[in-house]
This record gives sequence, C-alpha cells and structure tokens, in this order.
Amino acid sequence: MGASNPFVSPYWLVTDGRIANPRFTNLGLWEVCFNHFQDIHRFYDVVFRGCMWVFEEEYYIIHDFLLPSFYVAVQAFATLCFVLCLIALPLTLAFLRTSRDDDRYVVLLLTIGSCQVIASIFGFIAVVIFGANGDSRDWMPGWQNNDMGWSFALAVVGGVMLLPAGILYLVEARRERYRHLNEISNREVSEYGGPSDDYYQQQAQQYFAPEPSSRPRRPPPGQSTSAAAAAAAAVPTPGGIQTDI
Repeated sequence: MGASNPFVSPYWLVTDGRIANPRFTNLGLWEVCFNHFQDIHRFYDVVFRGCMWVFEEEYYIIHDFLLPSFYVAVQAFATLCFVLCLIALPLTLAFLRTSRDDDRYVVLLLTIGSCQVIASIFGFIAVVIFGANGDSRDWMPGWQNNDMGWSFALAVVGGVMLLPAGILYLVEARRERYRHLNEISNREVSEYGGPSDDYYQQQAQQYFAPEPSSRPRRPPPGQSTSAAAAAAAAVPTPGGIQTDI
C-alpha cells in the first residue's frame, strides 16, 4: 500500500538512467536515495549511499542543500491535503450509513465536500511548486537527467480528481437542504389547516355552476301554447296559492 501511495513513495523525482553512476537516483517527499553523494560545498568528506529519511540525523550537514524552502512548502501542502483526505474517509463511511431523513445527512455532505475541495487546492499547490522547481539546476545533481516520477503523476491525478468529487458532494448537500425545507413548509401548511386541493375544486364548482333562470321555457315542438300555459299554471309557485280553474 505504501509503495503505491504518492505521499510516502520516493519517486517524485527520478533519474532517467542515462548516466552510468548517478550521484542522485530518486526522491520523494520524505525519502531520498543517493549513490556516492558528497557535500556540494566540500565542507565534509562524508559520502552518502542508499535511501534514508530526509530528516535523518546523518543528513544534518547537507540540510541547507537537501531541504530548500520550496521543498518544505511542498511537504507542508501535501501533508495538509493528506490529512484532509484522512478526515473525509471516516466521514464518508458515516455518510453511507446515515439515512436521508437524518439531520446529520446534509452536515456530512457539506463537511466531506469542503474537505475534498480544500484538499484538492492544497494538493494542486504542492504539485505546481514541485513541478516548477523539482528538476531545477540548483537542487539535485545531474539535473539534465532528472525527470518527474510516477508518484508525482499520481499526485497530480489525485489532486485534480478531488475537486469534482468535492463539488458533487456540495451540490448534493444543496439539493438535500432544499428538499428538507420544502418538506418542512408542506408540513406546516398541513398542520395549521391550510386550504387543500379539494377546497379549491369545490370553490370552482360553485363558481362555475349554472344559475336557475326565472324566464318561462319555450314549449317543445308539437305542443300547443295553451297546453304549455296549463302545465306552467299547475306548477306550484313558492309563496303563492295553487288554484285549479
């Protein structure tokens, strides 16, 4: 696992193999490998061989050369990116086990998305600084034959992919928050007896219902006018007296 992790693997900067006996072979964020390397200022006769931690006590005589300011900045930004990813990992596991109706659901989405977006920014800054200064002539020997390694490439890919992942979490958190607000507003309307759809339908039916007319109807074809008048007289009138003549 550690060999494939760009944070701990020592292959951010590697020699291309064109030199027979390179004094520098490969380097990561926390480990550097030398081959018969000696202090560039010739203050000491110590020769460094093999791979060791960059903060190893034996390297104290070349710390001014081994740990320039840009390299320390890359270590700091990469560490912040890695820590934020570690924070987002258990939160993601908790998010997968949380119901959408839980109040913590939106909070988890916002936290995970924010961690991933900020981690992407820190990781992008780290790879940009290292890409601009890692193979410069002022640092490792044999700079003409030093290239960016596969660990650096994985760091670039990881930093770039963190950004859309975090944005998707934030977008989902926004959607869930609006959904919760709509549910709360609908619940309040139903609790306080607000008008429902049935109420509006009844009002529409009453409004558009035909009004009764007081005008006499025209007799149907084939019926005489006197028969129609007799039928109309036989119908009781409200408030009147029915008479048979």
